[in-house]
Amino acid sequence: MKAQKGFTLIELMVTVVIVAILAAVALPSYNDYVRRGKITQATAGLSTGRVSVEKFYQDNRTYIGATAPAPTGFFGFAIVTPTPTTYTITATGAGDMAGFVYTIDQSNVQTSATPWGGNAACWVVKKGGGC
Repeated sequence: MKAQKGFTLIELMVTVVIVAILAAVALPSYNDYVRRGKITQATAGLSTGRVSVEKFYQDNRTYIGATAPAPTGFFGFAIVTPTPTTYTITATGAGDMAGFVYTIDQSNVQTSATPWGGNAACWVVKKGGGC
């Protein structure tokens, strides 16, 4: 008799099932990790925008006429209803970041609205709550 070499069909199918289960668990976690990484574009843009708007105020003694930061790959920025003494900069997600909205105002009050829920205490809120 000759010895058989290779794998049986059952062994191969068990291996495929195990790999599929691992992928089903790992892929959603990886996608959330990547999404949280993209949020830094919004928070960095808002911080940079705040510095720029405050510099504009120092030069002009009004927030009216200040410009919003340039859009990034995943977020667009706008200055909402500026007055001589107040402003709000909003970062709105686009593409796969749709539904994510972050704001900051002249008093450094930060808010967030995400598909994971909103939290005024911090900008980066992960699924399940908390900062």
